[in-house]
Amino acid sequence: MPPLLDVRHLTVEFPASDSASSQPLAAVRDLSLTIAPREVLGLVGESGSGKSVTSLALMRLLPPQARIAGELLFANGKGSSRDLLQLPDEGMRTLRGSQMAMIFQEPMTALNPVMRVGEQIAEAVAVHAQVTKKEAWDRAVAVMEDVAIPDAALRARDYPYQLSGGMRQRVMIAMAVVNRPALLIADEPTTALDVTVQAQILQLLAELRSKFGLAMLFISHDLAVVSQVADRIAVMYAGNLVELGSKHDIFHAPAHPYTRGLLNAVPTLKTDRTRPLATIEGTVPAMNVVPPGCPFEPRCDFRVAECACRLPPLLEVSPGHWARCPVVNQV
Repeated sequence: MPPLLDVRHLTVEFPASDSASSQPLAAVRDLSLTIAPREVLGLVGESGSGKSVTSLALMRLLPPQARIAGELLFANGKGSSRDLLQLPDEGMRTLRGSQMAMIFQEPMTALNPVMRVGEQIAEAVAVHAQVTKKEAWDRAVAVMEDVAIPDAALRARDYPYQLSGGMRQRVMIAMAVVNRPALLIADEPTTALDVTVQAQILQLLAELRSKFGLAMLFISHDLAVVSQVADRIAVMYAGNLVELGSKHDIFHAPAHPYTRGLLNAVPTLKTDRTRPLATIEGTVPAMNVVPPGCPFEPRCDFRVAECACRLPPLLEVSPGHWARCPVVNQV
């Protein structure tokens, strides 16, 4: 089965803030990945690794000064694909919200504070369907029931400030799925939620995936959360994809030193509490000081001279399991 989304060599650059510098800053470099229909791909990495920039590039929501290169091939349901980067603005507006939708990271800033939440969802319906105002409202209430908002008809008349953080996140999810998109991009959908509400949101996304047949790009910095929802996992570091594989590959046979470092830093019930937690020395480099070779090289315990010279290619270390490390088989 062909992929629903096929990202090929995506690069996103921004002009340097220093006018004296002509070198653009690369937020994402040579990113390639696929998402199959109904699949959940987890995209993980530290803050500043390029996860959110990647999601905004897929939705073509980056500011005009961003320079995007590569191919973003999205299946049109007729056996062929179209490159999202080549679509005119009108075509992308039609696609965005109907076939592709996004749950933004912070619902309080993503929702319009002076519109009732039901009106905001109904507006998403009216933009993509020829329906009456009442029909759009009824669909908004129905999808609020789908995302388990109690007394949906009543809460649809509330403003965002009248809802809790968990309820606002459910409204964001309702707005994203109301038109039954094929691909849902969830950018840190459980950020700032307590553990109980986080579990409810993850369960809700799983139910919606099953009910509507959604494929999903699930973005998070939390490996524990990603392990609960993803079929495959892509690990990013400083704008680069460093490892890609099945959930089992990433958690039980990690190949890249960065992935291993992340997993070793996660405490478990077996962790010796008398010893300090494992850490990765150093910090993620800023965009303007990314090394010319492997960006993880300055922090890596397994680096060789080759690592500092050029960006390593992705190597298939086992079927379907890729890592960007020249010494991966020796680590």
